[in-house]
Amino acid sequence: MDQLHENQIYTGTVESYSSEGLGIVRLDGAVVFVPGAVRGETIDLKITKVMKTAAAGEIVKIHNPSPDRAAPECPWYGQCGGCDFQHLTYPEELRAKRQRVQDALTRLGGADVQVEEILGAKNPHHYRNKSQYPVGADGAIGFYRARSHRVVPVKRCLIQPEAADRTAAAVGEWMRRYKIPAYDETTGKGLVRHIYVRVNQKGESLCCVVINGKQAPREPELAAYVCAAVPHTVGVLVNSNTRRGNVILGEKYRTLWGQDFLMDTLCGLAFKLSVPSFYQVNHDQAEVLYGRALAYAGLTGAETVVDLYCGIGTITLCLARQAGRVIGAEIVPAAIRDARENAARNHIENAEFFCGDAAEAAARLEAEGLRPDVITVDPPRKGLAPEVIGSIAAMGPSRVVYVSCDPATLGRDVKRFGELGYRAVRACAVDMFPGTRHVESVVRLERDGSRKTEQGNRASLGAEGEIDFADIALLNAELKQRGLRYHIYYKDEHTACLEPPGACCLTEDLKQNTMQCIREYYEKKHRLVHFFGGDLYFTCGELPAD
Repeated sequence: MDQLHENQIYTGTVESYSSEGLGIVRLDGAVVFVPGAVRGETIDLKITKVMKTAAAGEIVKIHNPSPDRAAPECPWYGQCGGCDFQHLTYPEELRAKRQRVQDALTRLGGADVQVEEILGAKNPHHYRNKSQYPVGADGAIGFYRARSHRVVPVKRCLIQPEAADRTAAAVGEWMRRYKIPAYDETTGKGLVRHIYVRVNQKGESLCCVVINGKQAPREPELAAYVCAAVPHTVGVLVNSNTRRGNVILGEKYRTLWGQDFLMDTLCGLAFKLSVPSFYQVNHDQAEVLYGRALAYAGLTGAETVVDLYCGIGTITLCLARQAGRVIGAEIVPAAIRDARENAARNHIENAEFFCGDAAEAAARLEAEGLRPDVITVDPPRKGLAPEVIGSIAAMGPSRVVYVSCDPATLGRDVKRFGELGYRAVRACAVDMFPGTRHVESVVRLERDGSRKTEQGNRASLGAEGEIDFADIALLNAELKQRGLRYHIYYKDEHTACLEPPGACCLTEDLKQNTMQCIREYYEKKHRLVHFFGGDLYFTCGELPAD
């Protein structure tokens, strides 16, 4: 990039935003990333770094401030690396995030789908229910400066709940009072590494202090300091993490006072949250996100659904209330235990859970011949591995609901699904993280021709074929007598659905024997049976005349 020179000043117009929230200015075809810039502004900028394919710059002067420019409310904005968009009005932040998702689907995913809307937060402040405060070697408690491990001391954060900030401050007071050393990641010495806080809808909180060792001095005093600062604390824990590196939590926990979990209610369901449990950090927006995911799933009460990356069962149990059967898979054993407890706690009996990573789970279900109607995925930022996408496609669901926290990997995976016959037909964005560059999205993918094929197959049998309640009752009795562990449910006057047994009992022979039993029953009544939807639905018509 010979045409741009470091420390030189140029004039340009901000066209859009990068995935990191930086303003994009084009100078003679070269892209310059400028922090704090707002779309539409003409600015003087100084080039601070020239790279092979782009450059970095900083604002020297704004010639025409945009009406979408806002004064940051946080005194640490620009120092702390937590927020990216406090210099924008909230409508402009939402527009930028929606465009980011649209660009990912169109440019990376090659999808011909429009992001219908972005669902913004009613309250963009103090929304996080999980807070993680790094502790610097000098004892500073706050958040990392952008792209560094230097801790910026922050006493009051606009996106953290007040109870979490008070808890962190109490731990800091305990450290100073008893001269408890902070951990130094450069030497591997010292004790206190992170302060972790969860807060629920009732205002109750759970505190976990991460230490570089097995035990801290003055642990009873630590619990006393926290409980005095935040009376609604329900538990104080210590987590031991002696490994070098960026992973926050170790594997071992001890409870110093109270309980080691927190209860919360989401979408009308009660959930038990342990410290390592995955749980969406914005409660209100999580309900919005899950509501849209359920709408995209299009459930009628009869479907079999597979939920990969199920965590503690939040989406799974929401799906179970509208589906016939739901199977959740998750790699973390503790999360699976919590998911099963959460299902029992909410009296949900049509949800099953097993432990395994997404690739293993998808391959196992595919090998067992499971043919779900819907598969939902909510992967981490790295998205789906190619083998997971391959196994999902091999199971042949009519639709896939993809909940994403990273537009770039979403776009990549939508493209991979497209190569296997699945097309994105609906999309929306959800602002789960106001003030930051991060955005959630939901995409519905459908198997090419699935809707048309299933409707056509049913129509070809004619409208005179009806499913009778009495036939279903007699069929279920016959299946039970033969030891065939499927169950038949009435869906509508022309359609019934099959509920398979648990995945551990499901075999291809069992499925084929069940289908044969149903055919034999209706042949005696001179009816022709047609299976569709992964052989989990059937309808019937009159046998043709000889």
